[in-house]
Formats: sequence, C-alpha cells, structure tokens
Amino acid sequence: MTTTHSPSETATASELSSLDRCDSCGAQAYVRVRLQSGELFFCGHHASKVKPALASSALEWLDETDRLIADQAL
Repeated sequence: MTTTHSPSETATASELSSLDRCDSCGAQAYVRVRLQSGELFFCGHHASKVKPALASSALEWLDETDRLIADQAL
C-alpha cells in the first residue's frame, strides 16, 4: 500500500522504483519527500531519522516502506 500524506491530501505520486536511491546512504529509497525546494529520497531507516525535522515543511510524504515486508514475502 502506498501512503501519501500532504496538506491537501490530493497529491498523486508515482511508485518509487529500485532506481530511486536514498540521498543519505545510497540504499533503495522507499520514501520520497517533496519540499518547496525539490525532492529528497530516503531508505526506511533514514526517513524515520529525518521525519521529525522535515514533516512540518514537507509538501508531500510518500512512504512505501510497507513494500519492504511485501518484498520479503516473495
């Protein structure tokens, strides 16, 4: 399930792919954060670390970390 949180709750976002990489460590990104200045991508670990700092200024927070569990089932 893809979860998108935005102030307007009307944002649509494409699913992240294996080509999207975490801006902090280079692992596969499962979270995309849209800010007024651009986009940031994070793995689940780094997304949880930066969420308190970025949540208030994020225009959109796409969280696909639930795919981690689904990917393990394959």
